[in-house]
Amino acid sequence: METKQQVKKLTMFGFFSMTASMVMAMYEYPSFATSQFAVVFFVLLGGIFWFLPTALISAEMASVEGWSEGGVFGWVGNSLHSDKVGFMALFFQWFQITVGLVTMSYFVIGMLADILNWQALNNLPWLKFLACLVLFIIINLMQLGGTKHTAIIAKWGFLIGILLTSVIFFICAIVYLAQGNPVQITFGAHQFFPSFANVGNLTIFATFILAFAGVEASGSHINELENPGRNYPLTMFIIVILAIVLDAFGGLAVACVIPQQQLSLNSGIFQTLSVLFFHFSPYATGAIDIVSLLIVLGVVAEIGSWIVGPSAGMRTSAQYGMMPHWITKTNKHDVPVNMLLVQLLVFIMWDAILTFGGNGGNVSFLVATTLTTLIYLVCYVMMYIGYFKLIFTEKELKRTYSIPGGTVMKFIVAICGICTSVFAFCMSFTPSTALTSSQTVTFIVLLVVCFCIAVVIPLIISAFQKIYEKHVPEGELRIMHYKLVRQQAAQENAAQPAQVKQN
Repeated sequence: METKQQVKKLTMFGFFSMTASMVMAMYEYPSFATSQFAVVFFVLLGGIFWFLPTALISAEMASVEGWSEGGVFGWVGNSLHSDKVGFMALFFQWFQITVGLVTMSYFVIGMLADILNWQALNNLPWLKFLACLVLFIIINLMQLGGTKHTAIIAKWGFLIGILLTSVIFFICAIVYLAQGNPVQITFGAHQFFPSFANVGNLTIFATFILAFAGVEASGSHINELENPGRNYPLTMFIIVILAIVLDAFGGLAVACVIPQQQLSLNSGIFQTLSVLFFHFSPYATGAIDIVSLLIVLGVVAEIGSWIVGPSAGMRTSAQYGMMPHWITKTNKHDVPVNMLLVQLLVFIMWDAILTFGGNGGNVSFLVATTLTTLIYLVCYVMMYIGYFKLIFTEKELKRTYSIPGGTVMKFIVAICGICTSVFAFCMSFTPSTALTSSQTVTFIVLLVVCFCIAVVIPLIISAFQKIYEKHVPEGELRIMHYKLVRQQAAQENAAQPAQVKQN
């Protein structure tokens, strides 16, 4: 069995790999490509005004003394002095990924369908549903070895499935275009900015926010990180720069090679690889399949990191009496097995709703990605509100990292993040111009119904907090840091009169 000391050791590169695999993946490139040259505008907008602020704020909130446990649960709950609000923020962070995991699974299934030349796997709803379920179960089993094991999978998944494949992808695209082959988009100042007259063209911005979302999700593992005061903010900065560069070039590469009317959101990467590789050799089938499998490995690593990230925070919230205590059960490697089982059941629900409700095609993919963004943005808005309270009313709290520039700069950073979040939230309900009229109706109805379900569930769960607390064994119920501070202050005040009288 792993000792407690071994479990708590997570190197900076291991932590970086887990976090990077959550926010960087090639499966998003086809969605980016639908915005053509404006992909650069959207990446810069989302990267500078949302991704960077979120990374900076996450780094500071995670470093506040007593706030690190449970990720956003501790950050929001302590800053707003409400464990229920903290739980809701954590729930949205966790719940969104149960939808996002379906999106990632769609991509893996689409790639496997192309590799195996078995399109029924991706086109038949019932077969696609079963394939996603089997894939998810297998990846869950791979995570039972603990955080250290997950970090190893994430490390190799990131190096081989994301970094290496991206380099191969970009080199092939650059050489292809340098040889004078047809470019499927137009470059220019007019094309750089999206058409603001048609709000449907701005819907894609939610996809870019989703691509950057998750930079804070590994915060629940910060106690396992070596030298978190230095390594956590440094990891955030590196990821921000790397993600902006890779996403911009990746979206452009797909847009330049594949005509918009032929682009598939599920298998657009395979389409692009096929065009590029067959251009250089008529015998490239094997090479395409190998690179595609490596990309699948990267997405599998991302799914694995997401499976254990927010679920660890949910397990922590149960130790604070916010969920049934049986959620806290772990195996010998400290993996919350009961929480993973709950996550599997929720995944099955979304898999069924999105696959059969959206007919398993581009509509399903768009609903899944948009719904994931909507749910996650609610969590981020709550986190930003908590940060405003931190910088204005909790200045005295000790922290190992602070955004440079004082309160004014912190306020500007937070304003950029929350305004961008609200803008992306509103735009998410606007149907894409790529959808037909019938698909638009399906998109809106499915999106609104699913979002309402996601908002109501945490309200119902938190309503039974008093009951959950009663079932936590005596001495095991944890208390939020802000409550501990209040208790200590009350005890000190109660002791003062006695000391004065004695003097």
